[in-house]
Amino acid sequence: MAEFRNPNAAGPGGGGPQDNRSLLLMMVVMFGVIFGLQIWRAKHNPQTASPAAPVAQTTAAAQPAAPLGSAGTGTFPTANPATGTTPSVATMPTVQAAAEATTVVENDLYRITFSNRGAQAVSWILKKYTDNEGKPLDLVHDGAAKQFGFPLSLYAYDSGMTTGLAQALYVPSSTGTLNAPGSLTFHYAAGNVVVQKTFSFDNTYAIHADTLVTQNGAPVRTLLAWPAGFGDAENALAYAGAQVDTMSGGKEDHESFKKISSGNTLNGPFDWAGVSDQYFAAIFLPDSVQGASLATFHHEIDVNKVQRSLSPGQGIPVKPNAKPILVPVLGTALGDASGHTLTRLFVGPKAVNVLGTVQSSSGETLKPLLDFGFFGPIGKYLFLALRAIHSAIAPAANSAIAFTKYNRSWGWAIILLTITINLVLLPLRVQGMKSMLKMQRIQPELDKIKARYKNPKATDPKAAEMNAEIMAYQKTQGVSMFGGCVPMLIQLPLLFAFFSMLTKVVELRQAHFFWLPDLSAADPYHILPILMLITSFVVQYYTPSPGVDPQQQKMMAFMMPAFSMYMTWNYASGLAIYWVTGNLIMMAQQAITNRTAMGRELREIAAQRAKLKATTGTGMGVAPRTIQGRR
Repeated sequence: MAEFRNPNAAGPGGGGPQDNRSLLLMMVVMFGVIFGLQIWRAKHNPQTASPAAPVAQTTAAAQPAAPLGSAGTGTFPTANPATGTTPSVATMPTVQAAAEATTVVENDLYRITFSNRGAQAVSWILKKYTDNEGKPLDLVHDGAAKQFGFPLSLYAYDSGMTTGLAQALYVPSSTGTLNAPGSLTFHYAAGNVVVQKTFSFDNTYAIHADTLVTQNGAPVRTLLAWPAGFGDAENALAYAGAQVDTMSGGKEDHESFKKISSGNTLNGPFDWAGVSDQYFAAIFLPDSVQGASLATFHHEIDVNKVQRSLSPGQGIPVKPNAKPILVPVLGTALGDASGHTLTRLFVGPKAVNVLGTVQSSSGETLKPLLDFGFFGPIGKYLFLALRAIHSAIAPAANSAIAFTKYNRSWGWAIILLTITINLVLLPLRVQGMKSMLKMQRIQPELDKIKARYKNPKATDPKAAEMNAEIMAYQKTQGVSMFGGCVPMLIQLPLLFAFFSMLTKVVELRQAHFFWLPDLSAADPYHILPILMLITSFVVQYYTPSPGVDPQQQKMMAFMMPAFSMYMTWNYASGLAIYWVTGNLIMMAQQAITNRTAMGRELREIAAQRAKLKATTGTGMGVAPRTIQGRR
């Protein structure tokens, strides 16, 4: 895919309104795709900013049948606030731990640390992933969780009860370390409230949860929550990838943070539902699809404040007077309409081979969770091809050295995929050159037609007559003015799909390649963008462009390389590898093509047209400068 070559070299010349129609079409399509993609990304994955007022969801928030607690007190009600009398149901025996304790549950994939305060997870480490400092990746966002709640806490629609359930000291069935498979149960009882939470673990990323809260012997509608984002968000822009993902009746939906309001409830059925960011997800898979409901949370945190609260040596140093940077933090909670919640919870990477193994009770997998955006179908197959190449060349990651080679192999896989794509597109490029040559052969006749009409302006009625005559003549000669555009029109979707794919697949997260520490992040030294500028200009320089207006030719020769450098300056370095490799391949292909009979004829036509323009001048006796193809 490499070059941004002027596809209109075959277009009619002469400077009239019919000139360079293919070029104008290509430019319209290219910039239409660029701005369309910008608009689409702004709606579905916008940049970090202080969110506007939340958009209301379609379903009104569900409310409990009766008051459950005193808002903000953090205690459970033991008397009727209106009458001051105690409930009619006898007070249950108190079940409460004397002190805070932790239980660690682990398998080969994760290590979860539970606190009996709230019977919730205070740490959720994924063993196969690390943060930017090389430490084990903890998916619990500690700063946000302390403000908005820890994973596996309970949401009760009443702030007093929600706080009370999170602060209570439960009695665990086990402390210390528990190896999966196994289960862990927490009990709590005080006054007329009884709580039981049971979590079961196996050898996958998913756990099973069974939660029930009763008050006066009746179930209370409480939801199991993942309320405060993920701990892998290591800079302000990373928060912008947060979204709420749902699947209902086999139909998936992905809502960005700007469309999520806090405390809103969506009623099912849900095959699965939860929250995710760029690379990781916490998705509920309810046992009962029909009875499931989902509450959404939209909070904001100041990342500078969070960084300042960390211990010395942790995070990124922040100046005391640094301005607040407010970023969105999303969360969800799932419960059953009966009040008794039974669900699995997947907490892990959005990796294709992992998501395909997780099924809901209705049989739907989590594969749709990996959303490649506007060019999703193309991006999906590009990644499948990239992964197949990587699997063929990567060593087994059964040691630290092998894992380093495994990560580095993604760069080589991108290069090999680029070569493969260019080989597949080679016949189309050759066909485009043939179409260009046909157009140039009939160019003198087209110039005669324009001369008869004296190159009318686009608003002149004669322009339509001239264009009709030109198109009729082209048809009789078997020439399509769009023939030279086809390779470019195919390559643009590939480029943008590759760009979207590289920033979504967790496999490329922290995959390094020579001086590049992360193929999904920008080149820290900007070496590749500079190579992108140079190689793009060389491709333009070596590509014959007869028939193109000199000013437009000059614009293409400098604007397109500058555009390519801009595209790779602050975006995934894997995209730059793909693009630079493609440019190098195109340079080699063009050098060979220029030595063929077709290439020589194109250069001769280009030379003749340049000589003609030099002879006729530009109206001022000055010959226009052109960039011709070189050997």
